[in-house]
Amino acid sequence: MYQDITSLPVAVLGAGPVGLAAAAHLLERGLRPLILEAGETVGANLASYRHVRLFSPWRYNTDKAALALLEAAGWRAPDPETLPTAGELLDAYLAPLAALPALAGKLHLGHRVSAIGRAGIDKVKTRGREQAPFLVRALTRGGVREFLAQAVIDATGTWSTPNPLGANGLAAEGEDLFAGRIAYGMPDVLGAARERYLGKRVLVAGAGHSAAGTLLALAELAAASPAMRIVWVTRGGKLARVFGGGAADGLPARGQLGARLRGLLDAGRLELHERFAIRALSACDGRIVVHGQEAVIEGVDEIVCATGARPDLALTRELRVRHDPWLESTDALAPLIDPNEHSCGTVRPHGHRELAHPEPGYYAIGAKSYGRAPNFLLATGYEQARSVVAALAGDLAAADEVRLELPETGVCNTRSGYQQPATSCCTVKAADAAFC
Repeated sequence: MYQDITSLPVAVLGAGPVGLAAAAHLLERGLRPLILEAGETVGANLASYRHVRLFSPWRYNTDKAALALLEAAGWRAPDPETLPTAGELLDAYLAPLAALPALAGKLHLGHRVSAIGRAGIDKVKTRGREQAPFLVRALTRGGVREFLAQAVIDATGTWSTPNPLGANGLAAEGEDLFAGRIAYGMPDVLGAARERYLGKRVLVAGAGHSAAGTLLALAELAAASPAMRIVWVTRGGKLARVFGGGAADGLPARGQLGARLRGLLDAGRLELHERFAIRALSACDGRIVVHGQEAVIEGVDEIVCATGARPDLALTRELRVRHDPWLESTDALAPLIDPNEHSCGTVRPHGHRELAHPEPGYYAIGAKSYGRAPNFLLATGYEQARSVVAALAGDLAAADEVRLELPETGVCNTRSGYQQPATSCCTVKAADAAFC
C-alpha cells in the first residue's frame, strides 16, 4: 500500500482556459500540477472555432492566478473591455501562459486520457481507498502511459462530444451516413468553410448562441449568393432565450446577437421550423431529406448541428461518482443550473462542495461540471478552479468563500414560460458553453 500520496502531483485533465487556471492555482498553493492534454496544442477546442468572436470581454475571460504568473513574466494584458475571438484568447493568453517555465515542464500534449481509477483498487473496494493514488491512463502516439496522482481535476470539457441531431438524444436514423455533410458546433462559414456552404441550402439545428452565430454568418454569406437558402430548425417553440434581453443584457454583444437574429427572421431571410423533432435523414436526388415526427424538410445540401454537447462519462467508470440523472452534473449542482427550471443572468455561488463526488479527490470543473446544461461561462470555471484547489490544499475557509459576479442576460425563462427581469432570479443563464 502507498505510504503518502501527498508527494504526488495533482492531475489536471485538459489544457484549456479552465484547466490551465487550475494549474496556476495549484502552483500558487505550492502543489505540483500534471497537465494532460489530448490535443497537440493547448486550447485545442478553442482552436476549432478560433474565428468566433466571444460576447464576453477580456475581463471575464482571464483567471487571477494565471494573470499573476503572466504579469510576473512581463506579459501585458489586453484592454479588459474589448471582445476577443477564440483565436485571440488562445494566442494572446493561453499560449503565453502554457509557455511559462513554471507550467511548460508540467504539460504533456498529445495525451488523451482514456480512464481514471485508483491504483490497485477497483470501484467496489472501500478499505484503503483514500490512501491509494489515482491512476490516470492516457493514450499517446508512443502508446499507453499511466500516471499516479494524489487528486484529479477533470477539465476536459464537452466540446468534443456534441449532441446528435436526433430530438430523442440519440443519433437520427441515417445521421452516420451523411457524416461528410454534417458539421457539429460552429464551422468557419465565412472563412475556411466558405466554399462548402456558398450557394447551398443549409439547415441549422439548434436554439442556442452557437446556432445563432452560425445563422448570422450564413446570412452574411448569402448576401453574396442570392440562390443560397437558410433553414433553421428548433426542437422547442420558445425562442426568447436565444433572442435574449437586448439592451438589458449585461453583455452588449450577446444582446446584439439575439437582436440581429430576430431581425433576420423578421426580414424573411430564415426559413424557421419550430417544434421540429428530427428523427431521420434520407437521400433524394443527391440531397438530404430531414424527417420530423410528422413533417419533412426536403432539398437540404448541408447541415450544421448546434444542439449542444454532453460530457464523456466513460473516463470515470471506475470511480465512485454521482451525477444528476438528466443533466449529468453533480447532483448538488444540478438544481442551480437546470434549464427546465430557470434561465437567468446570475449564478448562485458554488464551489468545491457542490462539485464533490463520493470519490474523494476527484472533481470535474469547467463546462464538464455543468453536464448537459447550456449555461456556463469561463468566469464560473475560474472560480470553480480556485475553490477546488483551495480545498485540495486544505484551506477550507478560502474554498468555501465562493464569490462570483456575472453579467445579467436581461431575460429569465421560468418553467411556466413567463419572462421576468433577470434581477429577480437567483440562478443562472450566463452564456453558451460553445464559447468556453
